[in-house]
This record gives sequence, C-alpha cells and structure tokens, in this order.
Amino acid sequence: MADQYVLKMNHISKRFGGTYALKDVSMKFEKGKVNVIMGENGAGKSTLMRILAGAITKDEGTIELDGKELNVTGPSDAIKAGISMIYQELNLVPYMSVAENVFVGRELGDKGFVNKRQQERVSNELLRNIGVEIDSSILIKDLTIAKQQMVEIAKSTLSDSKVLIMDEPTSSLTEPEVEQLFACIRGLVQKGVTIIYISHRMEEIFEIGDNITVLRDGTYVGQWPIEKLDTQTVIEHMVGRTITEMFPKEDVELGDVVLEVKDLCKKGQFENLNFKLRKGEILGFSGLVGAGRTEMANVLFGKERPDSGEIILNGKSISIKSPSDALDRHMGYVPEDRKQYGLNLAGSIKDNIAVTQWDSISKMGFVNKKEENELGAAMVEKLGIKIGSPNHPASSLSGGNQQKIVLAKWVSHDLDILILDEPTRGVDVGAKAEIHKIVVEFAKKGVGIILISSELPEVMGMSDRIIVMHEGKITGVVSREEATQPLIMSYAHGA
Repeated sequence: MADQYVLKMNHISKRFGGTYALKDVSMKFEKGKVNVIMGENGAGKSTLMRILAGAITKDEGTIELDGKELNVTGPSDAIKAGISMIYQELNLVPYMSVAENVFVGRELGDKGFVNKRQQERVSNELLRNIGVEIDSSILIKDLTIAKQQMVEIAKSTLSDSKVLIMDEPTSSLTEPEVEQLFACIRGLVQKGVTIIYISHRMEEIFEIGDNITVLRDGTYVGQWPIEKLDTQTVIEHMVGRTITEMFPKEDVELGDVVLEVKDLCKKGQFENLNFKLRKGEILGFSGLVGAGRTEMANVLFGKERPDSGEIILNGKSISIKSPSDALDRHMGYVPEDRKQYGLNLAGSIKDNIAVTQWDSISKMGFVNKKEENELGAAMVEKLGIKIGSPNHPASSLSGGNQQKIVLAKWVSHDLDILILDEPTRGVDVGAKAEIHKIVVEFAKKGVGIILISSELPEVMGMSDRIIVMHEGKITGVVSREEATQPLIMSYAHGA
C-alpha cells in the first residue's frame, strides 16, 4: 500500500543568529489533501515553508518526497521536484504585464523571440481556471492588490506541481474572491495535488482544510484531522492560552461629530459620499475590492485630492492637501499596504515608532536619542511586540509585529481621527485580538475611527455602525445590532 504521505520533513532546525526559528520540527503532509499549518506570527510557519521551497537552507534535518530524500539547496531544486510556493508578500514585477509575470523565466517563443500573444492567451486561460477575468496584457502596477494576488495564484498553477504551498493567499481577497480560490484549490486536490495552506483566518481553515498542524515558538505542537477540532481548541493550541474574546468591543459613550463628509467625489473612484463620524465611534466600511474604500481613505488623509465635496472637521470646513496637513489636523492613517506605505523597512524599529513624534523629541533639528529610545521601549512593551532589539530593522519582524509597529507610532500621538485600512490583514489570531484591543483603547480616548476591513466578522464585531460601498457609492448603512453577513453582502453587491 502506497504511503498516504507524499512529503515528510524530519527534525528540521533553523537558527538566525543565536535564536532558533525552528527547533527539531517533524511534519508530514497527505497526498491530494489540504494540509493546513497554523501558529502565531513568529511560530516558524513561513520559515519552514521557505526551507521547503528552497528560499533558505535548513541547519539540520531531512526532507523526503515520494519516499526519497530530497536535497533542496535553492528554489530551482524545489521547482524541479514539483514544489511551488505562493509567498505572503507579492513577488511580481510592477512594470511588466500580467502575462510577462506569469511566464518570467520560462517564456514561450522560438529562436529567441517571445510569443507575447500566446503567453497572453495561456495566461488568460489560467486566470479563468481560477474564476478570474483579468486582461493579461495589463501592467501589474495597474491592478489592485487583490487582483495581483490572483495573478500570483495563476502563475503557480502554470507549473505541473505535486506540492503547492500557499502562504496567506487570501490576505487581500474579499469573500467572493476567496470562494473563487477555494474552487480552484478543490480542483487541484481532485487532480492529486498536495496543498500546504498557511492562514490566520479561522473560518477558512474549517471550510477548506483536511487536517491542521500547529506550530508554536518554532516547535511542533501536533497534527489533527479537521473534524477533531473546533476554533477555540485550535487557538489554545496556537497560543498556549485561552482567548475568550476576539472582538473586545466595549460600549463607549459617543461624543460630538468629529468628521462630516458631504458629497465627496473623486472621478473614477467614488461619488457623492455622505457620512458622519463621532468621537469614540468605530465606523466600519465594508465592500468588495474596487468599492472605493481605500481611495476614500487616501482622500481623507490628503494622499489624493477630491474633485468636489466638503470635509468638515470639528465643525469647520477644511482642505487637506497633503498627509502633513492631515497630521497637523490630528489625523492618523494605517494603510492597506504596510510594507510600501506604512513602514520604513530599512529603518530601525524605534525610528519607525518615533517618526510621528520627532517634532516633540527634537531640538534644533536633532533627535533626542534618549527620548526616542524610551518611546520605542514603552511602545514595544505596551503593544507586546516581539523583537530582538529596537535597533533592528523593521524588515526583521514578522507580519503581525510589523503591523503593531505601524499602530505604535499613533498610540502616543494626539489624534482626533484614526483611519485603519485592513489593520489585521495577514495577522494571526493572537496578534489580531491584541490589535483589536488597541483599537478599542483609541475609541475609549475619544478618537473617531474609520475601520476598513474585508473580513466581515471583524467589521461586524468591532464597529458601532457599518457603511457598505459598491462601485464607489454608499449602498447601505447598518447598525451593529442589525448587522448580518447576508445583509452586508447584499449591499456590497449593489442589491
């Protein structure tokens, strides 16, 4: 009888400096199944998979594929063996077309000439196979993050892979797009492809997974069939403690209107937006990709200029021409793409935390290093950020801890309004609960919060009211009490 496990990783260890990222981890993966790996940020999930994909090398241990030992020294070894990986952070070239990205390094053509039309035809077919219609002649930079993610998925299906690793593949996708992806995964599984699926979204793993393996602090905790687990048990295995409240929304007494938007328009993005935000209120914004929520946030924070309409702050009509104008008016912004807009990845952790406070900790243009260090240390402790040293670059942190750094720079800032665009995207359940608590603390201080999220449980669990957008227009406003997923999705589809 053939071994049901197509892939085994035996006694894998990996150190970075003197710290173990993985310590004596052994795992096995069933053929033609969706093998889910879960764990908090920093648990070692991505490190283990990067070893399997050849992106980094292991210090100790062995890998077996189809019963034979596999020596993976680089990505080409993994690809030749039939192992492909979709990384959490997109790996696409912005100024190349969709088709060129799909076929990079394996171009179609003859005698040195690339057949672009054939590449576009095949790319369009790959995209249709996962339920997406995208013109493959379009440049990657002109696509939304969600559509770029779908291109990554289509790119991975081009190889005849035995094993496909997906590291947070749905982190930028809305629910309909997630369903499209799941249909694609089920099709691959039926063909005998082994899926290794890393996700922080609990509802996803119970829908798509066949088994779950949990890592904690770089060590193996256990593996179970999906039917033997429930959400609470998985969380307890992941964090080693009980998380009883994922959405710690408290009844905060709402104050006066801090922000009013009247007939706000931006051609091609949104039109005639009207809403009010009160002090201490968490105002959720839901909708599908392309609804105009992020574009609205960019206008409110001065990254873009509106074509018409009025923004009223604390009863006064204002013009926000730049992010510095927004900062001067006590507005904060946590952007959707933290790596491109929210962080200086090359900068130190403490520099990223202190960036909004440099005016208060500087004299004659020189930063007071002692105050900067104290501020950084205080925020690291307050937010439970796991770091080696505040002098390390922000790029050294896991996704969840990077997001906490983005939030940390606003905690000590005197804010009236905080705009959060996908604040827990790609963040594990433990860090997600901690971020939710931080958001509630802002609200308790009287900060008006705009919460943009593609995760319906989050926007429903955290918001006092929910505004739903469809193709640049507000199609519904729902109170916390009356909010249901079918109602919000109905509005999100323009019904």
